Amino acid sequence: MSSIRLIVGLGNVGVQYVRTRHNAGFWFADALAEKCGARFSEAPRFFASTAKIRLGGSELWLMKPSTFMNRSGSAVVALALYYKILPDEILVVHDELDLVPGTMKMKLGGGNAGHNGLKDISQKLSTPDFWRLRIGIGHPRTFCPGQEVYDWVLGVPSDEHLEGMRKCIDAALALAEKMAGGDMDSVQRSLRKFGSLPKAKALPAGEPPHETGADR
Repeated sequence: MSSIRLIVGLGNVGVQYVRTRHNAGFWFADALAEKCGARFSEAPRFFASTAKIRLGGSELWLMKPSTFMNRSGSAVVALALYYKILPDEILVVHDELDLVPGTMKMKLGGGNAGHNGLKDISQKLSTPDFWRLRIGIGHPRTFCPGQEVYDWVLGVPSDEHLEGMRKCIDAALALAEKMAGGDMDSVQRSLRKFGSLPKAKALPAGEPPHETGADR
């Protein structure tokens, strides 16, 4: 199985989005950079902030697109083409509506489930066959009936939901070397315990963001 040469954390740039559910991918990327002692720097050529990190003896790129979410593919394909990185050597970390907070899954390829970041990356790469680490944020129909998806993903999670998301990120960080080495079978086995919760509770959604100008 191919090793991972590019890890992309998805999110929206801007202080008003830092704490929102849609920035879960950015949270992971920032935590991984800190773990590796790396710092992000602006890379206008790639429409992103990037950092080069070493995991398990291998060097790879870490990216946070500077575009809004629905144009994330422009950043991913720019770096991938420049460094000749294949789709199955890319791991995209993103928020997932279909998983409740405290759960996550890893998969190769598949649909986009309405996530415009994934949709744009698939279109720009001309294939959906890249790896995805899906961090659960829950769906408003479960936790806040009547709220629009748009407002939910750009909202701030409750403390309890945030704790669940953070636990997932911490557990994923512990598996980062295996991800980088392409040992996805082992990673997927380790993540099975995060695949579901006994019962989703309707918890406070948290405060809304100050602005909602970004695209899902």
